[in-house]
Amino acid sequence: MSWQSYVDTNLVGTGEVTSAAIVGHKGGVWASSAGFQPNQQEITALVSGFDDPSPLQAGGIHVNGVKYFALQANDRSIYGKQGGNGLIAVKTNQAVLIGHYASPILPGQATKVVESLADYLISVGY
Repeated sequence: MSWQSYVDTNLVGTGEVTSAAIVGHKGGVWASSAGFQPNQQEITALVSGFDDPSPLQAGGIHVNGVKYFALQANDRSIYGKQGGNGLIAVKTNQAVLIGHYASPILPGQATKVVESLADYLISVGY
């Protein structure tokens, strides 16, 4: 399966994630949904946040030109909120899955989808 298929089918295709991207640890967008294209600076800051979340907690999470308030950040997952919208980023061995959701989708619904795909990718070495 291509990376784009994971975005289209396993993330956005579930109806629980509005837009999504899969990016590499060293930067670069592997796949993304239409209109959702994190830039290199945003990716670098997000990936760095898994090791040191303090900049994200102090200045927010920036993805696709939108600033999210950091709700939680650890070495596996980063969660952000902006109004009725939110962001879930989950680190795998080689990539970071980024899922965005918008109201009326509930945070728990989107989180389950992104975290589950991350678990699968980790189990197969990605």
